[in-house]
This record gives sequence, structure tokens and C-alpha cells, in this order.
Amino acid sequence: MILYPIAHDFRRAMSSEFALIRRHFARPARLADLAAGDDAALFRVAAGMQLAVTTDTLVAGTHFFHDASPRDLGWKTLAVNLSDLAAMGAAPRWATLALTLPAADEDWIAAFAEGLFDCAGRYGVELVGGDTTRGPLAMTVTLIGEVPAGQAITRAGGQAGDDLWISGCPGLAALGLRSLQNSVRLADADQALAALHRPVPRVEAGEALRGIAHAMIDVSDGLAGDLMHLCECSKLGAILDEDALPIAPLVAAGADEALACRVVLAGGDDYELLFSAPAAARDALAALARKFDLALTRIGRLTEEAGAILLADGAGGSPRPLDVSGYDHFASLPR
Repeated sequence: MILYPIAHDFRRAMSSEFALIRRHFARPARLADLAAGDDAALFRVAAGMQLAVTTDTLVAGTHFFHDASPRDLGWKTLAVNLSDLAAMGAAPRWATLALTLPAADEDWIAAFAEGLFDCAGRYGVELVGGDTTRGPLAMTVTLIGEVPAGQAITRAGGQAGDDLWISGCPGLAALGLRSLQNSVRLADADQALAALHRPVPRVEAGEALRGIAHAMIDVSDGLAGDLMHLCECSKLGAILDEDALPIAPLVAAGADEALACRVVLAGGDDYELLFSAPAAARDALAALARKFDLALTRIGRLTEEAGAILLADGAGGSPRPLDVSGYDHFASLPR
């Protein structure tokens, strides 16, 4: 056993940590049998359900600027995990939070907690535990949800001939980032900045797509890159229709067509749903879009040629290989 010297303020520091958690993150248990405050949380899974579990980390300087709004960060920290569960058709239930802080700034922590619980309340999530520690600013959420046994939508269920669909407005968050970096001038940046800082996870749509979508993935690292992941798991290829890409809202915001097309395909930070479904589901999907007031755009189809991701234009030429890919933490510069 190695004995480490104990700092003279050890008791005070620990007391402050626990007091901080109680003040900002403790809530009465509703969904769990035992939530934060013990060594582990306890909860029961409903009969006939499977657990769906996901974890995401956000790191200052990689996923957000150091001066980002703490309230927006609180929302986004949970929202990016919600998007993962949405992509499997799962209903979110319980979350844990690991928060690394350079200092115990009460105002910052209070605002972060407000944003986190705003998002948790909107989607019915209960925070059941976690950890705080000192270090470079980062936050990790583990989110647990439920899905009826055998009904989860995976990346591997795609079928050749399926239509490919994308929800919402991919590329808008990437325009927001470029606006912050002063690399593009937008006529109205508010919508793009909202998409970047407070993404809306498609939880309700994801659950509604059970029994309709054959395969699905959330678009976090760019449509092109995440489509490659879906095709790899389904052992298929894809042809995208360049003219069908939903660039009109981006052009209306101030992007030229070339930039709009580029950020739709490779912008990242979208947290939209990319899914495949049979052509026979088109009417059902139109009804779903109306129900949730959510744009669903048919952008291509899956093909039998495994691994071949092609882009077709409206000029009648042969489809060409897609020459953009998604974000990779170990191969790309931070977005």
C-alpha cells in the first residue's frame, strides 16, 4: 500500500464537493428506486424492455470554446446523448454525469445545472448519480434508456433499395460555428447558433420510427461520415441525390450553394436522424413529419454495392464517389 500525504484542507475540499453536488445536482428520485447520494443508483427495468446505454464526452477546446455559455453546455451535454438513444428508437430514462472543472465557480456550475435540468425535464430524464473532480473542463454523460425487446433500430438493418432520409436541417450548426469563426457572414445567425449551442434531439421521432425504419444513425460527425458507418454495418452502399440535399434553409441563412452542400455532407454537430426505410413507408413518413412538425427529406437510396458511397447530380451524368467524410477526433483538427 502506498500512503499519500493528506492536504491540510482535505476535509474542507471534500465537504465543498458534496455541498456543491447537493446544491446544484441533487433531485428527488422519481424513476429510480435510489438515485444520487449513495455509492450507486438502483432502478428497475419495465417488463419486456431492453436497456439502451450510451456515453458521450464534451471537452473544452475540442467540442466547444472555453467561453461557451454554461447553460447551453448543460443542455448540449445531455442532448448529444439523447440523440444516440433517439437513433435506436429508445426512450431515455436515467443519466449519470461526470464533471471535470478547473475551479468550483458557483455561478458557472449553477448555470450549467440549469441547462442540464432544462433538457432533462423536457425529455423525462432523471439524473441518478455521477462524479465531480478538478481538471481541464470536460463533461461526460452516461444515458440509459428503454426500448421494447427486439425493437431497437440499429445501423445493421438496412436493405438494398431502401430510401435514405434525413431529419431537420443538417449543416445549420456548422454554419453557426463558421459564423463564430468569422469565416462566413450570415443574414441571420441566430438560428444557426441555436442549432450549434442547443441541438434538439429527435427523441419522439426516433421512437415513432420503430417498425418503419430499417436502419438508423444519428448524425453527429457529418452526414457523409455517418452514412458510411450505417452502410458498413448493413454491408451495403448508397447513392445520394445531390439535388435532394436540404440546402435551401442554409442558402436562405446566407451560405452560397457550394458551402451549403459541403456543410450538409460534412459539417457535423447536427444531431439529426439519418435512416433507411422501404419505399412503401413514404406515406407513413409524410404523416410522421406532419405530426412532429419536422422536416424529413428523402436524399437517396441504399444499394447492393457494399462500401460504395456515390453522389448523383441532376445533370444526368454517372454518379461519382463521394469525396468528403465526417469528423474524426484523431484524424482531423477540432471543428
